[in-house]
Amino acid sequence: MTGSEMPSSFRLAYVPGVTPTKWVRIWNERLPGVPLTLVPVSAAEAPGALRDGGADAGLLRLPVDRTELSAIPLYTETTVVVIPKDHLVAAVDEVTAADLADEIVLHPLDETLDWEHRPGVPAKERPATTADAVELVAAGVGVLVVPQSLARLHHRKDLTYRPVSDAPESQVALSWPEEETTDLVEEFIGIVRGRTVNSTRGRRAPAAAPAPEQPKRKRPGTGGAQRKPTAGKPGGGGARGGSGGAKGSAKGGKRGKPRRRS
Repeated sequence: MTGSEMPSSFRLAYVPGVTPTKWVRIWNERLPGVPLTLVPVSAAEAPGALRDGGADAGLLRLPVDRTELSAIPLYTETTVVVIPKDHLVAAVDEVTAADLADEIVLHPLDETLDWEHRPGVPAKERPATTADAVELVAAGVGVLVVPQSLARLHHRKDLTYRPVSDAPESQVALSWPEEETTDLVEEFIGIVRGRTVNSTRGRRAPAAAPAPEQPKRKRPGTGGAQRKPTAGKPGGGGARGGSGGAKGSAKGGKRGKPRRRS
């Protein structure tokens, strides 16, 4: 829908680990009359929620099917390994996938990383969710490699995490149905891209009408035709004109000497 009709609300889906708080605050400041409703969805459910009309737009993890959904990448997350605080890996600042070769690495069914070759030794069973995998890490069953935001989301006092330098990364994007690029979607795109409130939101603003030409103001004494001085009267023109007039009169009106009477 690209019409000018403005819906009464805007529904924003978001996946675990994504924090839309800042953008929601800006939305409420700019569009106080259009409530924004947050719709939490799993990473696997997010594309379907957009295609089925369950949300107008969504903050999800790439990749998505670009034949149906538009997507604007927003940021890339660091990948980390979640471990118990007393684990040997906790003594270093960073690890590689090869460093986890002898570890049982848990791969939950809702995993968001696209591995070409998964590191470590696979567990006998895959946990159903990331939250379940975190519980198993706390129980000492294995370790878990996830985007950093998910490690923070499921933080526990007895666990910590370290970056995995060569692991695949997770990209978070704003996505929406290609055929449903509404004015409100454009508004939210502008917010996540940092556009100001006076921005055109990516659409061409109508050209401003040219300002009407203002009539030129006439300076006093210069408007219209100048009046000729009346015969017998001194002409205008200020002190210079007056002085010249008197001088000319003296030269032009010179009289001869009077004749003496006999």
